[in-house]
Amino acid sequence: MRRHLLTSTASILLALAGSAMAGMEEAKQFLDKEIGDMSALSRADQEKEMQWFIDAAKPFAGMDIKVVSETITTHEYESKVLAPAFTAITGIKITHDLIGEGDVVEKLQTQMQSGENVYDAYVNDSDLIGTHWRYQQARSLTKWMENEGKDVTNPDLDLEDFIGLKFTTAPDGDLYQLPDQQFANLYWFRYDWFNDEKNKADFKAKYGYDLGVPVNWSAYEDIAEFFTGREIDGKKVFGHMDYGKKDPSLGWRFTDAWLSMAGNGDKGLPNGLPVDEWGIKVNEQSQPVGSCVARGGDTNGPAAVYSIQKYLDWMKAYAPPAAQGMNFSESGPVPAQGEIAQQIFMYTAFTADMVKPGLPVMNEDGTPKWRFAPSPHGVYWKDGMKLGYQDVGSWTLLKSTPDDRAKAAWLYAQFVTSKTVDVKKSHVGLTLIRESSIRHESFTERAPKLGGLIEFYRSPARVQWSPTGTNVPDYPKLAQLWWQAIGDAASGAKTPQEAMDSLCAEQEKVLQRLERAGVQKDMGPKLAEEHDLEYWNKDAVAKGNLAPQLPIKDEKEKPVTVNYDELVKSWADAKQ
Repeated sequence: MRRHLLTSTASILLALAGSAMAGMEEAKQFLDKEIGDMSALSRADQEKEMQWFIDAAKPFAGMDIKVVSETITTHEYESKVLAPAFTAITGIKITHDLIGEGDVVEKLQTQMQSGENVYDAYVNDSDLIGTHWRYQQARSLTKWMENEGKDVTNPDLDLEDFIGLKFTTAPDGDLYQLPDQQFANLYWFRYDWFNDEKNKADFKAKYGYDLGVPVNWSAYEDIAEFFTGREIDGKKVFGHMDYGKKDPSLGWRFTDAWLSMAGNGDKGLPNGLPVDEWGIKVNEQSQPVGSCVARGGDTNGPAAVYSIQKYLDWMKAYAPPAAQGMNFSESGPVPAQGEIAQQIFMYTAFTADMVKPGLPVMNEDGTPKWRFAPSPHGVYWKDGMKLGYQDVGSWTLLKSTPDDRAKAAWLYAQFVTSKTVDVKKSHVGLTLIRESSIRHESFTERAPKLGGLIEFYRSPARVQWSPTGTNVPDYPKLAQLWWQAIGDAASGAKTPQEAMDSLCAEQEKVLQRLERAGVQKDMGPKLAEEHDLEYWNKDAVAKGNLAPQLPIKDEKEKPVTVNYDELVKSWADAKQ
């Protein structure tokens, strides 16, 4: 039904876009048909904001502008509904292309390397913030909004309302990207099974503590063991789900903050400093100085190796046998099929697919049988560290795009993230970016059907989830190294230690090339001298830091769980 409505609305707006007229009449039709009261703004303020777009767009009417993003539900809505609406209202013809995430990065790299204007704006992950800042080929939006782009910057944009700006701000204090969609990796579990009296009694009898949301990996492991092979509703179930195919998507599984959950890197939010969750260390000038423990990094340190070993152990012992040969997209739908008790992290972008009526994990009243909760942490994790990953697809303007085209594209970027449309867009894609949308009454009403997603985003806990930070100097080059190294560990070709030794060495080869080339100038890598683990640990401790940590003799710590309902109560309406 939603797809039908989307298509119908898009057809109406395309027809409007084809007319010679553009202005408030078209804006009112859009607000009537698509927005209604699904907005953080009153109707009068919606019209006021639309009038600003109409006036600001007049110098660019008739231009053909091309923008690009990856293909997810949020961007499909923008491409099929919001782009035609923007064209109808402003007269600027927008083509919003949808391609694979890897293809977006490839197009971006092509434009950065050639200087040719491939697209007028990109929605690309904020994981590239360190890349954009160091190469200086993306416009600083802070400077853009104050200077060339001042006349096309919405006075009611309200940057403070965006919850992800700290992820798109570089060490120089400037904003380089504007968040468009955002989602986290959270712990997922079968709330109904965890609250079953027999399951609770049997678990308590076997392990001596209460079945609940695991706070640490020791408890997660016990719960995985408990449910694996247990018969529920006439079928044997599994206590864990993951994927292990040697495929590019295996890299995301780990760069998306798996090591941080184990306790890799240093304390610090949104990312550890001086050592981040990738194990890359920077100096006081934010210059990367190493990835391997030998240079003070942590990519092959005890916490990282422990994280890979746990990944392998759990896959083998507690996940469906087929998981080992699955990639990201193949494994994604499995928990919704009703045979998985818990998953240590799941992208909340899948929420819309997990709440479809008729699924084995849904109740007849439209509420889910599952819940999201904070991810458990490993034995090396300490208070003050990040606890997981948050994806933030963000608008980026490259300097190679001519000013007039960048201005027109910037108007569109602000339109699709505006307070007028963001509540409705958030309901479609469930990728929340604005505090005003998160706290909109329509999400209070819908929250019981979204399994804890809204409660999480309204909680103080959300700040511990963040994207890749600024320590990574060239995300496209470095990210591709991960799946190959981890794949060797998953296949048994290398031990976890050998795999992470290989990964950090390959990362340092890239850092060395960047240092020699000098393309990132005084923001680029400057590799440190090599010493042993004890030397760097002593140096870190002397400076009040953690990484690299020394090995912990007993990595099976005391398991801890919490009651989900009590946890949610503790979050209730905590303001950020």
